[in-house]
Amino acid sequence: MGGMALVPDPNDRRRWRLTGSEPELLSAMNAYLGYLADRNYSPRTVRTYGYGLLAFARWLTSAGLIVERVVTSDVLDFLAACQQETIRGRPGPNVLDLNGQRRDRLAPASVNLRLAAVSGLYEYLAMSDSSRSSPIPKGRPSSWFAQGERSGLLAHTKRRPAPRSRLRVRTPRRLPRALDAGEVTRLLGGLRTRRDLAMAGLMLYCGLRSCEVLSLAVADVDIGGRWLSVHGKGGKDRRVPLDGDVAAVLNAYLLTERPDSDATALFLVAKGPTTGRPLTPAGLRTVFRYHRATSGVPAGAPHALRHTFGTALAEAGVDLAVMQALLGHAHVDTTARYIHLAPTHVKAEYDAARSRQHQTR
Repeated sequence: MGGMALVPDPNDRRRWRLTGSEPELLSAMNAYLGYLADRNYSPRTVRTYGYGLLAFARWLTSAGLIVERVVTSDVLDFLAACQQETIRGRPGPNVLDLNGQRRDRLAPASVNLRLAAVSGLYEYLAMSDSSRSSPIPKGRPSSWFAQGERSGLLAHTKRRPAPRSRLRVRTPRRLPRALDAGEVTRLLGGLRTRRDLAMAGLMLYCGLRSCEVLSLAVADVDIGGRWLSVHGKGGKDRRVPLDGDVAAVLNAYLLTERPDSDATALFLVAKGPTTGRPLTPAGLRTVFRYHRATSGVPAGAPHALRHTFGTALAEAGVDLAVMQALLGHAHVDTTARYIHLAPTHVKAEYDAARSRQHQTR
């Protein structure tokens, strides 16, 4: 069981595959990971699914099962095993988070990632062989429709709702955490290089995700026209206005700090043995981990900067569709979370409503 691992495919480093002493057990899983790569899923997504299948393969080995003989009760047993699994290096069972959950257990979102990988595996196997039935229990049909399907000229193209998997763990719905003005000032004041200041500015004033910041090429930045060509999640590109102050910092970075390199990426490693190579996600996390500690802003993670941008838009009363376009959300429900984070706007509306009530008495 311990001999299994997830590794990059030796023939294509963008693909991932499972290796181990039981190739027959892993063959279907590797075929599914290859199918995801063929469908142009990002390497990060394929890797995430691969780790979910790795946990499933190890559980199958411990339970003496094979992929083809799994039934619904086995899948539910795997769910229970995920709920009971402990994480090495975490505090013991006597340490609880603010919601009363043990800190040495997998988070509900992590369990759901594993379950999504298993569900996808059996959907793929059922698609490959029509005589095979999936052991994944089905829930109520989804009620979500793509924009334009409910009415208008495309009403006749409305799809039938697809059954959703019931193999999910309920997750707490938390509102995004935005930084206040003092935290923003301290965090930005602690950034010493134009590169780090530009990366923070792109997330804070343009709403980019950290992965979108790293995927920017020099050619994607139009400093004169003040536009960014952003390569978002799921291969979805969008154009985002470039803040004037951030444009000035980017211009100074390109002229004075960016190392000479053949790399097309905008942000490069500035020193060390990898100088001139594109900055990696691990490198960006290290940069912000250091600055969070030195500035005394523990909440100043990269995604918190993006949340701060979304909250500022909501408080300014920006239209929800415009916010969705700027943030690159696939579903407007994701964008709507920021409406609940606009206390100034909400209080103003509340005060106006109360004032109207008093006037009518």
